[in-house]
Amino acid sequence: MAQAEIGIIGGSGLYEMAGLARVREVRVATPFGKPSDAFRLGTLSGRRVAFLARHGRGHVISPSELNFRANIYALKKLGVERILSVSAVGSLREDYRPMDMALPAQFFDRTRGRISTFFDRGIVAHIGFSDPMCPAVVDALAKASDDAGVSVHRGGTYVCMEGPAFSTKAESNAYRAWGMDIIGMTNLQEAKLAREAEICYATLAMVTDYDCWHPEHEAVTVSQVIEYLNRNVANAQTILRASLAYLPKERTCKCGSALAHAILTDRRKISPQAKKRLNLLIGKYLK
Repeated sequence: MAQAEIGIIGGSGLYEMAGLARVREVRVATPFGKPSDAFRLGTLSGRRVAFLARHGRGHVISPSELNFRANIYALKKLGVERILSVSAVGSLREDYRPMDMALPAQFFDRTRGRISTFFDRGIVAHIGFSDPMCPAVVDALAKASDDAGVSVHRGGTYVCMEGPAFSTKAESNAYRAWGMDIIGMTNLQEAKLAREAEICYATLAMVTDYDCWHPEHEAVTVSQVIEYLNRNVANAQTILRASLAYLPKERTCKCGSALAHAILTDRRKISPQAKKRLNLLIGKYLK
């Protein structure tokens, strides 16, 4: 039996989930190594939830060091079908103000060398990723944001940079010229891997700063980010709790069948070791 139906990944500043009841901690082994931290399993708004602190409690893991594959695989192993991912972001638009929330529709990849797929070592799969966010999860987060009276911007593009340093002014202005809306360091890989794992995914982005492009604001600093994070985390937790009521019990989106026509490798060529390693993801397609 699945231990959780909904996964919440807490980003910078969100290391615990307020309101989580009947909590127990579990550590999950994966073929890809250790996840960022132990998972906190419990009940939230009547739903079974698995909470993970993306950077570990105490914020000990850099964006470039995150084991994205282990995190998403572990959530799949726990039975999670939907992921609500919270992330601190910088704004690339005047109207996306610090303390606002954003629900991006698209990603643009500016990372280097990160592993963004489960499919290697003898299995090739190409998932569709034209629309990376699950509309059902986005809808739930949008309605909960409105209920909370929080300014929320739906749509737009999240540019995912490598980090851990913040942008140069030249980079920040280039992203603005390209039509990007917000900038962060973590969510793209999660979204790709969630799609491969046939898990619904959406980002709740907490705007903390104007990156470094804004002429009337100083370049972003860690102290500034922390100040806005601390003020915004309570809003994020309120939205997360309320959004669960808007998530239907049954999924009707296409996320749950993302691999149905994605595996290109001849089934006869897939080694027993590869089948065993990815059985959780592809077992139903190899019968």
